Amino acid sequence: MEVTNIDTFLDYYERIRERTKKLIAVVPPEQLEWAYLPGKFTIGDVIRHIANIERYMYAETVQGRPSAYQGCDSSYAKGYENTLAYFDTMHAESMAIFRNIGNEGLQRKCMTPAGIEISTGKWLRAMTEHEVHHRGELYIYLNLLGVKTPPIFTLTAEEVAARSISPGNS
Repeated sequence: MEVTNIDTFLDYYERIRERTKKLIAVVPPEQLEWAYLPGKFTIGDVIRHIANIERYMYAETVQGRPSAYQGCDSSYAKGYENTLAYFDTMHAESMAIFRNIGNEGLQRKCMTPAGIEISTGKWLRAMTEHEVHHRGELYIYLNLLGVKTPPIFTLTAEEVAARSISPGNS
């Protein structure tokens, strides 16, 4: 997918974010700082990581600035409600920056933290993949805790299978 229209991309990205928020909404507040192993990201860390990477790495680099990402621990937001508010605030700031890129800005090169020059459109596409990657982590974390998680696209895999025909019987 080549990103050539900023409005179309941002509409798409907002739908990605809506699915992430739907998942975050089922996080038990008392489990926000739970991690499956000591030294690994907590659920809250993953949420703050998505927020901070979007704002302080992707939004900075598309403006021609170096990454300002400094981590994602609870010093950025403590508690469930504050973490959700922080997540939304960072997203709103990022979206304002992304809207200012314009279609022509999608072709402009930006520098990744790894020192690789890439088109801004490709960099924003990578941001989407990054969020989806961490959303997958949240699904695993919540499943480990026994939390029922929402399906991505209305039906669970089991519901799709139940509504499908056997292979070769089309």
